[in-house]
Amino acid sequence: MKLILLGAPGAGKGTVAKLLTAIDGSVQISTGDILRGAVQAGTDLGKEAEGYMNRGDLVPDELIMGIMEKRLQEPDCEKGFLLDGFPRTIPQAEALQELLKKLDIDLDMVVNIDVPRDVIFDRLCTRRTCENPECQAIYNVKSNPPKKEGICDKCGSPVIQRADETEKAIGHRLDVYNEKTAPLVGFYEKEGKFHNITGISSDIVVAAIQKELRL
Repeated sequence: MKLILLGAPGAGKGTVAKLLTAIDGSVQISTGDILRGAVQAGTDLGKEAEGYMNRGDLVPDELIMGIMEKRLQEPDCEKGFLLDGFPRTIPQAEALQELLKKLDIDLDMVVNIDVPRDVIFDRLCTRRTCENPECQAIYNVKSNPPKKEGICDKCGSPVIQRADETEKAIGHRLDVYNEKTAPLVGFYEKEGKFHNITGISSDIVVAAIQKELRL
């Protein structure tokens, strides 16, 4: 499958993507994960992107499109891919259309995961992430805490609250989303192959996508 997953920060795009990739071997592509890994590794890209990310701002398009063109041509994308939270603006969507055309790639569907703002705010404020870029396991201090406080169950690295998941940064990220990313719904509705799925359960969202794609 070749999908775009849209939705506000904390809507569950990453969880849905992981469940879907297990079905047919598609690969999850999260620009956020790529960028955070670059920050952790101290690469030039990471250094350039870090300031934007810590403020909750969008990383400039030229950085993101360069990442995406390289990533979509890697061998693991041949079985399919799910773009997790990308594109984030209409100019990015337009640039992505040109890139997909250039690479001769046809999308199967664009899915918007619709979750209420108060649910998202609570999710992100209580979310914790393994700081190991090779792991990036996600926990929640309320519903899914690590077995040992502050330590990742999977790899033993520290579990932290990301700088962009403080209350102030989350509020800013949601405001940026409403201003710059939410208009993508209208953009893709006009383009076709668009589906809006309302649900706070990842299983419900995955089942709806499977039904549409007849998987």
